[in-house]
Amino acid sequence: MTDTLAPASLVSSDNVNGTVVFGRDGTEIGHIDHLMIDKKSGKVAYAVMGFGGFLGLGEEHYPVPWDALKYDPARDGFMTDIDEQKVKGAPERNDNWHTDRAWQERSLDYYGVPYYWL
Repeated sequence: MTDTLAPASLVSSDNVNGTVVFGRDGTEIGHIDHLMIDKKSGKVAYAVMGFGGFLGLGEEHYPVPWDALKYDPARDGFMTDIDEQKVKGAPERNDNWHTDRAWQERSLDYYGVPYYWL
């Protein structure tokens, strides 16, 4: 049997953490700190991005919907139409944002991406 499928596009989460995220104009806006994965569907729901700081000090972390990022192999990073100000203007979250469905709905609506659980 011959393999006629395109190469797999799977990547280990270890290789995603730390990946640079670029804005539409090509400037670096942050990096992916870690991913949030929906336990039921297995889908990546959010990339928690790190912004600012120096050598990890003073860095702020914000969840960005995974569907707002697109991988660009030429840059070996992710591209997005959002910028740091848009991220910082997102709906305010509490410590349990990852279990708060109402916050997730507000957040995904704010970014204009589909609900990952549908």
